[in-house]
Amino acid sequence: MKTRLFNLWYRLRSSFWFLPALMTVLVIGLFFTNQAMDEFLRHSPLTERWWVYTGGPAGARSVLSTIAASMITVAGVVFSITIVVLTLASSQFGPRLIKNFMQVRVYQIVLGTFVATFIYCILVLQTIRDFADMVYVPVISFFFGLLLAILNLGLLIFFIHSVSESIQADNIIAKVFRDLHEATDRIFPDKLGHDDLIRSEQKREADMPPEFHHQAAEVMAENSGYLQVVDNDGLMRIAVEEDLLIHLDHRPGDFITRGHILVKIWPGERAGETLAPKINSVFILGAVRTLEQDVEFAINQMVEVAVRALSPGVNDPFTALTCIDWLGVALSRLAGRRLPSSHRYDDEDRLRVIAKPFDFEGITDAAFNLIRQNALASVAVTIHLLETITTVAARVRGSDARGVLLRHAAMIYRGGKDQAWSEGDREDVAQRYHAAVKALKGSAGESENFAPGPAGRVKI
Repeated sequence: MKTRLFNLWYRLRSSFWFLPALMTVLVIGLFFTNQAMDEFLRHSPLTERWWVYTGGPAGARSVLSTIAASMITVAGVVFSITIVVLTLASSQFGPRLIKNFMQVRVYQIVLGTFVATFIYCILVLQTIRDFADMVYVPVISFFFGLLLAILNLGLLIFFIHSVSESIQADNIIAKVFRDLHEATDRIFPDKLGHDDLIRSEQKREADMPPEFHHQAAEVMAENSGYLQVVDNDGLMRIAVEEDLLIHLDHRPGDFITRGHILVKIWPGERAGETLAPKINSVFILGAVRTLEQDVEFAINQMVEVAVRALSPGVNDPFTALTCIDWLGVALSRLAGRRLPSSHRYDDEDRLRVIAKPFDFEGITDAAFNLIRQNALASVAVTIHLLETITTVAARVRGSDARGVLLRHAAMIYRGGKDQAWSEGDREDVAQRYHAAVKALKGSAGESENFAPGPAGRVKI
């Protein structure tokens, strides 16, 4: 339930309508509050102060009508500017970054404020009376209308400033990294899976039933789409209640086709017509990937910006270098994290779920492969990739992770060396490569031995 609520909140804050709608509801509440104050202070001497409107109904109507008309006009301008920004972001940085712009609070707040002010002024206009037997101007409500108009002018200036900053490549990349930073802290907290990590591989193999692969039943997916969220608590609850061992064939970010295997369960004879819908209910699918449990998606967003910058039509290696810098920071943080175990145990220390978790190798492949393949003609990007590996090497721990980095360094070195035209460029590439290898050997210790393996892989 908690996971589904978090998924709902993620969808709401990613939408353009939620915050403006909320602000509209709040301003309606402000209107009724001010109306009550106007009725209470209707004959009070405070309403005759200089800072309270003391004119007639015609003047109040004119001012409020002007404010309402200008607010809805400027709201249209703000909406148009926002659409232009989204179009530019989609064409230059990739369509998958549109959601990042839609989550920018400034856009939502400014649009919501202008719409809310328009509605507030319309509501106050309905309360002004100018009859022979009754002349009434809600002075408190009118005063707040003026305050909202002044506030909107300041927000309009701030909006223009924010838009001019948000379309800069460096700020866009930094925003993607912040999302990646939050996803990393959420998915890979320091203590996540620590109890499982201290288990030996022999114990995990012993906990795995030998007849699992022969007797496990397959549960098929009832829908198609990208796996956005897995309700891990709900899955564990099902496994305990039904006394099952569940093996996940997918992880968040994978595309699942209806009718294909979703999970395997053991004992297989316990699979029934009611169990499949229960298991399917803990998997939330959607048309797009999200950052809720998919850390590779944020990596892919940053890589997409770098690859587009390296394309012949754009030819902007400086943006690619900036992406590589932030990817290095992300990998350095991940290298220092305890990645969760694939084996999940219940309170009685019984193996219940075997997940398909993210690992350092897969995340590193997602970060480097596409950039390396598209940067063969750019010596500067090749050198920067090797320098980034040297930086990450200082934080990495474990021979497997070091082997992953050395494998990528070897592939980058071979590709850069073959494409570099001048001898000086080849020497620079070789120098950075040897520095990366030295850093990885230093982090491994003198007892570790690195040697190139077949097909460009590296043995440790």
